[in-house]
Amino acid sequence: MNKTHMTLGEYIIDNQNHFKYSSGELSRLINSIRLAAKVVNHEIRKAGLVDITGASGDINVQGETQQKLDVLANDLFKQTLINREIVCGIGSEEEDDFIVVEGKNKANDNKYVLLMDPLDGSSNIDVNVSVGTIFSIYRRVSPEGTRVTKEDFLQKGSEQVAAGYVAYGTSTILVFTTGNGVNGFTLNPAIGTFYLSHPNIQIPKKGSIYSINEGNYVHFPQGVKEYLKFCQEEKENRPYTSRYIGSLVSDFHRNMIKGGIYMYPTSTIGPKGKLRLLYECNPMAFIAEQAGGKATDGYRRILDLEPTELHQRVPFFCGSTDMVEKAEEFMAKHPEDANY
Repeated sequence: MNKTHMTLGEYIIDNQNHFKYSSGELSRLINSIRLAAKVVNHEIRKAGLVDITGASGDINVQGETQQKLDVLANDLFKQTLINREIVCGIGSEEEDDFIVVEGKNKANDNKYVLLMDPLDGSSNIDVNVSVGTIFSIYRRVSPEGTRVTKEDFLQKGSEQVAAGYVAYGTSTILVFTTGNGVNGFTLNPAIGTFYLSHPNIQIPKKGSIYSINEGNYVHFPQGVKEYLKFCQEEKENRPYTSRYIGSLVSDFHRNMIKGGIYMYPTSTIGPKGKLRLLYECNPMAFIAEQAGGKATDGYRRILDLEPTELHQRVPFFCGSTDMVEKAEEFMAKHPEDANY
């Protein structure tokens, strides 16, 4: 079969033996994510026609105003995963605590927990900018047949068995890895099927795009300021191009395809950074490394960080290896900023 004509379902079947744990359960879990993503995509396409844009009036655990689509996407993914009895626990950026998914007789023999940012960049919906879903999958560490515990979720990113994202843009693409490279599947809306469109994605080693909210420049650590000046110098193949959408999924996806670096550092107004280690940084770091890129907090590999809380925030530098390492060079001159 022509690989570019392969559906996501066919890919999962053909590659099931290459998954780290080939029990069929992980395959069914990815299929459940596919289904939920299609439903969320359908709802997003209606934004502006029905009352699903704007703030919901609620505040999430991070003190941020929830958008109506945040709540909708969160509920859709939860319902799909719980109804299919495919996970033993769910962690979501939109939930105060993790969700215990109980099986028959209150026990749960499922092996996996899923963490997610149901709708990354949701505030952009009102202005028709692309948004996304991010997910991360781990094998539980608690005994099967028992209720999940917080320790099942507080695992280092290096323990992930799968991670991915869905970008809802001019087309809808699902990108994921199970530890054997990165592949992207684009949705054909006419028939509701994802087809392999981006096989074996590789991040260019060198890039020419930097993505950061430069409006916060005065609040950035000194190492980041110096790196930005380096990016803007007229020297050799610089200045680099500045591109920032404000949706992690969108910025990451562009840089992965074209080559670049995404940065969300600490700042005087966000001393621990903004992005969440479990719901955003770990899955994106896993994807980046599987595609030949690099992800750090400016000093340490993201996937080696030990989580201490469900909604832990960390600084994030991710993308083309040469660009991330150059940023680290500037950060290394200011070791005091590593103590966020």
